[in-house]
Amino acid sequence: MTLLLARLRGQFRDEDGAVTVDWIVLTAVTVMLGMATAFTVGSNIPGLANQLSTTVENVDMDG
Repeated sequence: MTLLLARLRGQFRDEDGAVTVDWIVLTAVTVMLGMATAFTVGSNIPGLANQLSTTVENVDMDG
C-alpha cells in the first residue's frame, strides 16, 4: 500500500504531462477560432456574391 501511495505522489509531482495539456488546449482554441472565422466568413459569402453579380450586370460596356 505504501508503494502505491509513493507512486501516486510521484505522478502528481511529475510535470511532463503538463506541456502536453498546454498544447492540447492551445490546439483546441486555435481550431475553435478557425471554425468561428470560417462560419462568419461563410455566412457572408452569398450576400457578397449577389452584390458582385448585381454590380457586374449594371456595368455599361458600351462606354
